[in-house]
Amino acid sequence: MPDLLIELFSEEIPARMQAKAASDLQKRMTDGLVEAGLTYAGARAFATPRRLTLTVSGLTAESPTIREERKGPRTDAPEKAIDGFLRGAGLTKDQLQVRDDKKGQVYFAIIEKPGRPVADIVAELLEDTIRNFPWPKSMRWGAGTLRWVRPLQSILCILYAEDGAQIVPFQVDDIHSGDVTQGHRFMSKGAIKVTSFEDYETKLKRAHVVLDAAERADQIWHDATNMAFAQGLEVVEDKGLLAEVAGLVEWPVVLMGKIGTDYLDLPPEVLQTSMKEHQKFFSVRDPKSGKIVKFVTVANRETTDNGATILAGNEKVLSARLADAKFFWENDLRVAKADMQPWLDSLANVTFHNKLGSQGDRINRIAALAREIAPLVGANADQAEEAARFAKADLASEMVYEFPELQGVMGRYYLQAAGKSDNIAAAAEHHYSPLGPSDDVPTDPVSVAVALADKIDTLTGFWAIDDKPTGSKDPYALRRAALGVIRLVFENSITAPLLKILDNWLEKTIVLSVHYGQVSPASLKSNPEIHEKYLEVTGSGQTEDGNDYEDNEILWDVFRADAADLLAFIHDRLKVHLRDEGIRHDVIDACISMPGNDDLTLLVKRARALSAFLKTDDGENLLQGFKRANNILTQAEDKDGVEYSYGADIKFAEMDEEKALFTALDAADTKITPAMDAEDFETAMTAMAALRAPIDAFFEAVQVNDESEILRRNRLNLLSRIRTICLSVADLTRIDG
Repeated sequence: MPDLLIELFSEEIPARMQAKAASDLQKRMTDGLVEAGLTYAGARAFATPRRLTLTVSGLTAESPTIREERKGPRTDAPEKAIDGFLRGAGLTKDQLQVRDDKKGQVYFAIIEKPGRPVADIVAELLEDTIRNFPWPKSMRWGAGTLRWVRPLQSILCILYAEDGAQIVPFQVDDIHSGDVTQGHRFMSKGAIKVTSFEDYETKLKRAHVVLDAAERADQIWHDATNMAFAQGLEVVEDKGLLAEVAGLVEWPVVLMGKIGTDYLDLPPEVLQTSMKEHQKFFSVRDPKSGKIVKFVTVANRETTDNGATILAGNEKVLSARLADAKFFWENDLRVAKADMQPWLDSLANVTFHNKLGSQGDRINRIAALAREIAPLVGANADQAEEAARFAKADLASEMVYEFPELQGVMGRYYLQAAGKSDNIAAAAEHHYSPLGPSDDVPTDPVSVAVALADKIDTLTGFWAIDDKPTGSKDPYALRRAALGVIRLVFENSITAPLLKILDNWLEKTIVLSVHYGQVSPASLKSNPEIHEKYLEVTGSGQTEDGNDYEDNEILWDVFRADAADLLAFIHDRLKVHLRDEGIRHDVIDACISMPGNDDLTLLVKRARALSAFLKTDDGENLLQGFKRANNILTQAEDKDGVEYSYGADIKFAEMDEEKALFTALDAADTKITPAMDAEDFETAMTAMAALRAPIDAFFEAVQVNDESEILRRNRLNLLSRIRTICLSVADLTRIDG
C-alpha cells in the first residue's frame, strides 16, 4: 500500500491564509480519493510561508472494479427511448441483456468499470484541486490560466513504498510535477530530491525549513520566554500574534530589542498595540513595574552578526512608529485635561445610524438610561450618568483613530488624567464588555449600569426601526449585545423587570430621536399618546433653536414595537448560552413559560435547579407521574366540559394510598409555597421530589374514573392539586418525555 507526498511550492503565502489552505488541500484530496474508491490510513497537512504539504499514508494501490446493473426500457419500447438508454450506459444494443419482468421483457445494461491505478487518480484529482483551489484572493501571472494566491513555482507529487518512489506525472500550465523541492530562500541552495515524507521532512530541516507550524510556534515561544526570563522579564502572551508570526518564517530566529527611553512612559497598551499591529513584535514586560520595556522580533534567518543589523533596523522603524504614538498621546492628554468637551462636540457630527442619530445623540440616550438603571444595580445615579456621558469620548481622540482596538482603554487613561473618579474611568474601559462568551463581565456598579445601558440602547434602537437580525446576518452584532445583557444581569445577580425597561426605552428611543431631529413632530399626530409623551420630553414641537423639524421617512408603527418580541430574542440567546451549560432546551422553555420570565437572574436560577432536579430518579419519575395526572385530568375536563380545579376533600378518600397522597400534597404545599416566594427553587424541588412515592402508589392502587361520580370528581380534583403544585415550580407540560 503506497504513501503519497504532495508539495505545492510558491512565493510567500499570507500567514492568515495558511492554516485554512492546508486544511482545504487535505479535505479536497482525501474526499476525492475516497470518492474514487480508494481508502487510506491517515493524512496530515502542513503549511509554511512558501509551501503547502500533504502526506497520505496507507493508500490502496488501485480503485476496485465496479459492476453496475441498470434497468432499461421494455424491448418493445420506442427506438428513441432505447437509444437514449444506450447513450447513458455507453453500450451498444447487442451488449444489452433481455430479462423477464412483471411488465414484460426488459433490457438490462451490465456496466463494468475497471479499477484505476492510484497514480492516475491522484494526477487527475490534484490537477483539479490546484485549478479550483478556494483561495480568498488569487492572482494570475505570465501567459498561463492558473490562478494561485502567489505565483506557483513547482509541484512535488510522489507515491512511495518499500520498493522505492515514483513521480505521479501530470502538468498544470507549464509546471510539471516532480520529486524535488527547495529549502530556505536564503540559507539553502539548490534543489532537494526526496523519496518519502520522512526523507522530505529531514532534508527540509537540514535546509533550514521547519515544516510544522506548531513546532515553529513552540520554538518561538520557548526561545522568547527563555530570553526574557534570563533578564528578569516576561513576554506578554498573545496566541494570535504567535500563530501569525509562525506563518511568516520558515526558520525562526528570536531576537530581543530595546525600546527608546522616550517611549517607556507610554501606556503599556499603546506600546503593545503599536508593536503588534505595525511590526508584529511581542511585548516584553517588567513584572515589577508592569511596564513594557523591550520587544521580541522573529527573524527568518541566521546572520553572522547574530541579528545585530536586523535589530538595529527594527529599532529604528519602531522608534518612528512610537514617535507618532507619543504625539497622539500628548495631544490627547491636553484635550482630556481640558474636560474633553471638544471630543463630545465632535461626536455630535458623527453619524451612528441615519435613523438613530449621531454618536452624540446616542451618548445622550445612554446617559439617560444609565441613570434609570443605576438604582437597580446599586450604582450612584449621578455617577452612572456622568460615566455614560464620557465613556465614548475617546472615540474622537487621535490615539483611538489610529488604533480603534484601544477604544475604552484609552478612555480610562484620559478620564483619569481629567481627574474623574476611578469608577467613572473604569466604566469607559469596561462598558463594552462582555464582547464574547469568554470575556470578563464588569462588576463595579457604575460600569455595570453603563454597560447595560449601552447594550439595551443598541437593542431597543434597532428594534424600534425594525432592523433586526435575520438568519446568519447580524450586521450590528445584536446577538452579541443580547448575550452581553444576559451575562451582565445574571453574573451580577441583578433582579430587575427587564420587560418594563425594554418597553419604556423603546418608546423613549423614538421620542429622543424626534428631540434630536430625526423625525418631524407632524408625523406624531397619528399617535396622540406618543405625541403627548414627546411634548412632555421636549416641551414644544420645535428644535432647541426654534426651527421646525424637517419631515423625513420613518414609519411611526415603530412606536408600537413589541418589547415582548425583543425579550423573546433575548430568551433565544439565553437558550443558546444555557445549552452550553448542558441545560436542555425544553427545560429552558418550561421556565420561560412561567411568570417573571423577564427577570433573567430568576429565570436562570429556576432553569439550573429544574435541570438538576430532572437528572435525578425522583425528578424523572415525578415528571412521569405529573404527565399521567395531567393527561387524565385534561381528558376528563374536555369530556365533561368543566374544570376540576378545587373541591378535593380527604373525607371522600376511601383507600389508604389516596389518603396518603392528600397528606403528602398538604405537606409539600407548606414547603413549596414559601420556598417559591423566597425564590428558593432547590428547596421547592426537594419538596416536590417527596411526592414521587405517594403519586406512584396512588396510580398503582386507585382507579380515578370510578363508577361513583362523587369519588371520580374528588379524585380528579386531587389530580388538579398535583398539577397545580407541580406547575407552580415550572411548566412541566413543556418537558419532553
